[in-house]
Amino acid sequence: MTRDAAIARAESYFASGDFRKDLSRRVAMPTESQNPDRAPVLDQYLDSEMIPAFEALGFQCRKLSQNGWPFLYVERHEDALRPTVLGYGHGDVIRGLDNEWADGLSPWQLIERDGRWYGRGVADNKGQHTVNIGALRAVLETRGKLGFNAKYLIEMGEERISPGLHALVDAHKELFRADVLIASDGPRLSAARPTVFLGSRGAISFDIWIDARKGGHHSGNWGGLLSDPAIQLAHAIASITEPSGKILVPEWRPVSIPDNVRHVLADCEIESDAEGPQIDPNWGEPGLTPAEKLFAWCSFAVLAFEAGNPRTPVGAIPARAWARCQLRFVVDIDVENVLPALRRHLDQHGFSQVQIAQPSGEVFRATRLDPEHPWVNWVVDSIGRTTGKKPAILPNLGASLPNDAFSETLQLPTVWIPHSYPGCSQHAPNEHLPIDIAREGLALMAGLYWDLGERNVPGVSSSDHDRK
Repeated sequence: MTRDAAIARAESYFASGDFRKDLSRRVAMPTESQNPDRAPVLDQYLDSEMIPAFEALGFQCRKLSQNGWPFLYVERHEDALRPTVLGYGHGDVIRGLDNEWADGLSPWQLIERDGRWYGRGVADNKGQHTVNIGALRAVLETRGKLGFNAKYLIEMGEERISPGLHALVDAHKELFRADVLIASDGPRLSAARPTVFLGSRGAISFDIWIDARKGGHHSGNWGGLLSDPAIQLAHAIASITEPSGKILVPEWRPVSIPDNVRHVLADCEIESDAEGPQIDPNWGEPGLTPAEKLFAWCSFAVLAFEAGNPRTPVGAIPARAWARCQLRFVVDIDVENVLPALRRHLDQHGFSQVQIAQPSGEVFRATRLDPEHPWVNWVVDSIGRTTGKKPAILPNLGASLPNDAFSETLQLPTVWIPHSYPGCSQHAPNEHLPIDIAREGLALMAGLYWDLGERNVPGVSSSDHDRK
């Protein structure tokens, strides 16, 4: 009954093909939360996959519902004197985009090609929580118990910005009470390097548009006399950043990058993958490293722009121009002031005719755990013992997650251990997971769950648990 034996058991689960079988079944379920027709499949994923998997490990399972969305809460309580660890995953996926995958690939079939598994959800997030469930099982089968108290939450609406999640955890704070969140989602810094991240950038999307008049008018008869809303909107958007992408709205810019954040990012080199996009070194905030731009600063993007009829242009000045924009932001930014600040900026630059609105009230809020927190050091040490590698520490993910439900509502330290990589084509056709990452993920999570059963976890004493 040793740590090495638990890791070996996790590796055996992978080598036997059972991990692939489990993941194949889950990928085959089209749990598209953005497709209303798939609503029954969301429940089915919990009923036919998650509940049997957790019940086999001795967890008590309870389905919950909030805002019409299904959730699964599971718990295995062993000892009031041991730490309680909350895990998280989501079983929903982005739309399959069935007709856009490469020849021979399908979003709903796990297919191996060139050392990768392809299929919707293999990286986001079915593959990741399948890794963690398999690692829990390896520890249980080796030790006969976990050695800690485990809780897990599976939601089915993360790809819809987690509707109901925050209300759910707020209404059930005692149910979700724990010492730490240790969960898996998002990408590693690189495929070869284990990574932990401690929160996520926030994200707010908004529409910006100009309604100039009713209907288009002939560009020959009216050109030079009527304002062109597309040109005006392009100039308005251009005022938000410099040509190099440097943000010019003062309230969208962090005051500074904390020293402890700079310190951990100095060890994080972002590499352009041969098959992925190449980094544009002169884009974004000048004077920052690529890692600082991605993980410690804000970024603005125009997601879509439309005027006239793009598919069948005609010789007319359009009546309307519209764009969908997005700001990714870090913890220094007041999300409630993002759109008011933009309104002031546009008015000051002569664009009072531009209108702004959020298409949805849902936002991802920015979160970040102190990189020097004891749980960070503890997790990094555990991963290093298993892999022989120095994990990258990211103060927050560059993308967004509903981490504030755990870090703010539940007041938990949050440490995420991703089992994917930046080039995984997450949310796009041909989503894939390198097989080596899945194998290594099982081993390092088995080692970590084994270590949680030891007595050296940070900040947890017997008296703490006597009050639980």
